[in-house]
Amino acid sequence: MPEPSGAGSADQYAKLPSGMTICFRDHGDKDDPAILLVAGLGEDLTFWSGSFVGSLVSRGFRVVAIDNRDVGRSTFVAAPPPGLWRQLAGRPRGDAYALADMAQDALGVLDHLGIARAHLVGRSMGGMIAQTVAATAPERTLSLTSVYSTTGARKVGRPALSTIRLLAAPPARNRTAAVRAHLRLTRHVAGVGHPIDDAAEAAVAARGWDRSGGDPAAGTARQIQAIQRSGDRTAQLRRITAPTLVINGDRDLLVSPSGGAATVRAIRSAQHVVIPGMGHHIPEALVGPVTTYISQHAHRVGEGGSHVRIS
Repeated sequence: MPEPSGAGSADQYAKLPSGMTICFRDHGDKDDPAILLVAGLGEDLTFWSGSFVGSLVSRGFRVVAIDNRDVGRSTFVAAPPPGLWRQLAGRPRGDAYALADMAQDALGVLDHLGIARAHLVGRSMGGMIAQTVAATAPERTLSLTSVYSTTGARKVGRPALSTIRLLAAPPARNRTAAVRAHLRLTRHVAGVGHPIDDAAEAAVAARGWDRSGGDPAAGTARQIQAIQRSGDRTAQLRRITAPTLVINGDRDLLVSPSGGAATVRAIRSAQHVVIPGMGHHIPEALVGPVTTYISQHAHRVGEGGSHVRIS
């Protein structure tokens, strides 16, 4: 399915009271229930594929995707990034922002668009941001879907040592290197059941590099320390009352599946879908199943139910 076209899919900007400017794209009919898509670490809004967005639009949703701060065309923070030793030691700088600040960015986009309540869908770090919105702004949350994410507890959701070594490699400083690094990491974490499409993934990485309004390596480092500064959020997740769906694969080398299991334990009545062969990636072969789970969950909430029907 091609990427949705028209005025609704153009980059737009929300200037927030915090001083952040958040780039977003708004797809579908404005009268349909809204889904807010929040991408993962170092990912801009185009990492949600056109087929993924189009599938949700075709199922009756208005889909808003955002560039988090420090990625894409949103504000790149002026503070210096943490050094590698700080990241490995989990010691964020004193001027680090937190996931709570990124959650406020997401709410600011909803405010800008006049959307009172939305279905929240986040993956990886985006799942952590969506969890934070659901916990701190329940009145804005219709439902939550957390995809291959975790709670921040130290003993769950840990990356494999092989993944840490890849992430610790010197950052890409040009487009070609960025594409190579993305392919290397994605091949490693994508799971065993669904090989990646090298050409499609190269295009994703190249587009992300071209859209970046700042230093991608510095932005990613600041996002990592936002996760670290936020720490173990298990107690916060226990406050979530929105109907929640947790999706992850059975072999994830970036966020261990134990993170999904811990999320389910923390959130009352959360439903859990484990997809065989899926890793830390949503390949084209899984767009249909994943968007079906999301849409069934959201529609069931709209019909007055409390959870997704899994069949």
